[in-house]
Amino acid sequence: MTPADETLLDLALSRALIDRSARERADEETVARALDDHRTRVLVVRGGRSPLLGTGEDVRLALRPPSAADRSRVPWFLGRHDGVAYLAVDEPGGVDDDRPAGGGHDGGWASLREVGADLDDLEVGLLTTATALQGWHARHGHCPRCGAATHVVQGGWVRRCPEDGSEHYPRTDPAVIMAVVDDDDRLLLATGTGWAPGRISVLAGFVEAGETMEAAVVREVYEEVGVRVTDLVFRGDQPWPFPASLMLGFRARATSTRLDPDPEEISEADWYTREQLAARLADGSRTLPARVSIARRLIEEWYGGELIEPASGRRP
Repeated sequence: MTPADETLLDLALSRALIDRSARERADEETVARALDDHRTRVLVVRGGRSPLLGTGEDVRLALRPPSAADRSRVPWFLGRHDGVAYLAVDEPGGVDDDRPAGGGHDGGWASLREVGADLDDLEVGLLTTATALQGWHARHGHCPRCGAATHVVQGGWVRRCPEDGSEHYPRTDPAVIMAVVDDDDRLLLATGTGWAPGRISVLAGFVEAGETMEAAVVREVYEEVGVRVTDLVFRGDQPWPFPASLMLGFRARATSTRLDPDPEEISEADWYTREQLAARLADGSRTLPARVSIARRLIEEWYGGELIEPASGRRP
């Protein structure tokens, strides 16, 4: 791996101002005290979405003061900022995309994928953390050792088994994602099996047990399209809580260009010049990942600027 001049510092989900206050959340009275403080703000998460204020690039989270009902919902302590405690509550039920949020909210409900690129640094950190915690709690309600139902402790950051006393923590799965270019500076883009026709992105894959992230880049590119790479450059990282990944972004140079896609993983792969990519986007035959993703940033870094979706005149 070769060093980079600088990493990408403007990744949407890497922005965060919240102090997670690990020592404070270890105090079992922290959540109770926060619920008694009128300054505390609560983020509601329901069915993977949260209520919003505003629309477009002026969107904000509809944070609210604590309510009496919050005490029965086992709130999660997200941390503090400027002396204010922030909690998240997982409310039962789904969200109808066409139904506006209640309680005076005018922005409806949206997921982190949809609004992560438009929220400010504090709020995107809150929503990213709450999304990750919700996914973990939803999937890990029982002890992996004995199967007993676990109890939520430490402000939502630990689940404790009442039978054997074991403690279980949110896990994060590292995954590499890489912009591979050849000697002619063409970018390798592919369509995953099961994706919508025409959707293209850079390659990605999980780091395996006992493997470095650099080795994972080399292995994944070869496994997915049969191309060998070298000259790896780390470009940045961001959480991707869908459900529990940390995306590690790289740029790499291909030493071969013949593509042999794995039919289990890739339905289509090709090399693109900047002109070819722009033309395929313009005619609507190709679409790119959303702005919230590190994939989009890696593609735009290679392209040399922001890519606009011509069909709607808006950024995807």
